[in-house]
Amino acid sequence: MATKETKQRGRPRSFDRETALEQAVRSFWEQGYEATSISDLTRAMGISAPSLYAAFGDKRALFDEVVAEYGRLYGGFISRAVAEEPTARRGVERALREAAAEYTAPGRPRGCLVISAALNISPASAEVAASLREMRRSNLREIASAVRADVAAGELPADTDADALADYVGAVIQGISQQARDGAERTALEAVVELAMRAWPETAAESRSAAGARPAP
Repeated sequence: MATKETKQRGRPRSFDRETALEQAVRSFWEQGYEATSISDLTRAMGISAPSLYAAFGDKRALFDEVVAEYGRLYGGFISRAVAEEPTARRGVERALREAAAEYTAPGRPRGCLVISAALNISPASAEVAASLREMRRSNLREIASAVRADVAAGELPADTDADALADYVGAVIQGISQQARDGAERTALEAVVELAMRAWPETAAESRSAAGARPAP
């Protein structure tokens, strides 16, 4: 009997874990955390409930892994854009344009999982909502830090409110995500980006140029 049990534990899984995880990502991305049931997940992943629990733990543990996988495959572009571009403005504009492209990419759900998965969530899942909210706030802190660096370098006016500007960018990104879920196409969202960037404070060079272009009184 002991030998039989050992063989049972040592048998390889009858499903591909990575493929199953990809399907879980799609399910949570499309339906959100609360609306996605275990039966939804097992049907999409092509596995039984016992197999799901054995391989991934409970629904919350699976969702945590899903969010990490989503970040690895589809997310992270906001942080990269802000970190890699020489100014906050260029980083934000790149991030917004990439959001317009990523959130409307063919062959996968629309919008951003980190933004939409916790909509209409119950108090019982408050920890999930808090975790996703902290991920979004982390991006805003990075943007605000880049804005402060530009203020210190004289690239932006000294009275620029870095936190408010970061919150504004966050609101635009969330709007792009929701518009994408509502069916907006990439070109329409890129037009939104153009308009959104007009609210960005003038750089020091732009201010000097504008002042020089004004006619003398």
